[in-house]
Amino acid sequence: MTKRHPGAGVVVPPRSTAVPSDTAQSAPTQRDRHPQAIAAGGRSAWQATSGYNLRSLVEAYFSRYKHVIGEGLRFHSDDRQQTEISVAVMVLNRMFDLGRPESVRIR
Repeated sequence: MTKRHPGAGVVVPPRSTAVPSDTAQSAPTQRDRHPQAIAAGGRSAWQATSGYNLRSLVEAYFSRYKHVIGEGLRFHSDDRQQTEISVAVMVLNRMFDLGRPESVRIR
């Protein structure tokens, strides 16, 4: 948790070699709860319940934004920056509306 957002949790996938702390059984920390949840229900279930999938979608969106639009803003005034961002978001939304490949999980 952070000081600025006390209710926010950190959602970072634990490494496959993660080991619980000494106090994991009596007073588990957030770091301990993630591997416990993965062990109990599997990684896919943990991703769905922890919000990791949403985090991943947001990261992909910003990655697309930076790839298509660029790393920084070109204009210096606030009004023009807002216009630049609005146009960039409209372009990305239009690209999204035109089609996104349908993914199918293969076992």
